[in-house]
Amino acid sequence: MNTYTRYNRQIQLPGFGFEAQQKLQQAKVLVIGAGGLGVPVLQYLTGMGIGLIGIADGDVVNVTNLHRQVLYGDADVQQSKVNVAVSKLSAQNRQARFKPFFENVTRNNILPLAADYDIVVDATDNFSTRYLINDACVILNKPYVYGAIHQYEGQVSVFNYQDGPTYRCLYPVPPAAGEIPDCNTAGVLGVVPGIIGCQQALQVVKVLTGNGKNLSGWLQLFDFLADEQYKIKLKARPENKNITQLQDSYEAAICHTVNPIKPQELNRWYEADKPFYLMDVRESQEFNQVHLAQSHLHPLSDFNPAELNFTENVPVVTFCQKGSRSLQAARLLQEKYPDLTIYSLHGGLEQWFLEMGNQHIIRNGAV
Repeated sequence: MNTYTRYNRQIQLPGFGFEAQQKLQQAKVLVIGAGGLGVPVLQYLTGMGIGLIGIADGDVVNVTNLHRQVLYGDADVQQSKVNVAVSKLSAQNRQARFKPFFENVTRNNILPLAADYDIVVDATDNFSTRYLINDACVILNKPYVYGAIHQYEGQVSVFNYQDGPTYRCLYPVPPAAGEIPDCNTAGVLGVVPGIIGCQQALQVVKVLTGNGKNLSGWLQLFDFLADEQYKIKLKARPENKNITQLQDSYEAAICHTVNPIKPQELNRWYEADKPFYLMDVRESQEFNQVHLAQSHLHPLSDFNPAELNFTENVPVVTFCQKGSRSLQAARLLQEKYPDLTIYSLHGGLEQWFLEMGNQHIIRNGAV
């Protein structure tokens, strides 16, 4: 089967053509992780004609993987994910080439491994590995396609591409150990990693071919339960581009867990006229649509704790739409102001509406 016949439906696309297909066939892509995110990434990159795909994963197939890692079946349980993946993907496309790596990436092996590839796809599920991948990509000047999932939600971005933001520009401070549960603890809907992995594969194709607009400089967030999605603009921070060597360790950083505050407790503060500084870390368009009374806009995408001044002994409360951005902002404040009392609104504005309705809500300037 010749190239034109196999990839005809891509080649005939306006703006794609044979030239873009050749770029894919000449490309070398490293996929780190062959689990929930890695499976759809691998299947679609293989199908679309990537020339060489490196697969790094030291894990075996577990029966609990099967509801979402649809490349594997019952007969593959306890087999090496990489072995099974290479076998099945080779059958999917005989023209594709694979380079298996039967270990998880570490600070000792990631640099020589990633150096041979044009782009790195992060299909992992833990923060320490994401920081490791980020730092390696900065050192090697490799684009980094990021994806993450949590229960019914997912997010995608492209880091370290054409002087764009890095992962550390989004999350400068790692969460404390156990602060954010993984999918083994929190659960995940089977189709969610499939959708996010496909989005990652799409970003890989866009970066390699130059077709369309990729997510460099943006974080795309998906809420599949509410069937909503939106983008957050990211700001590149020069200090995160100056990494010249890997850290000695990428174990979970030792930092203080942020104190949550529930909507009912914050409402009691309102009713008692207790002094507090309320920070809305969403984007301006979100703030302009609806926000909490007395809140001050400080978008996480342009967040610089060093520029802020706080009244002594007045607690600070951060909030966003669901709680993840406010948690990150609170950690940044905590690092800069260790003596400040800082809270993050549990569940964000959505939880506020569920528990408190329209109390203290301002819409377009009206209560």
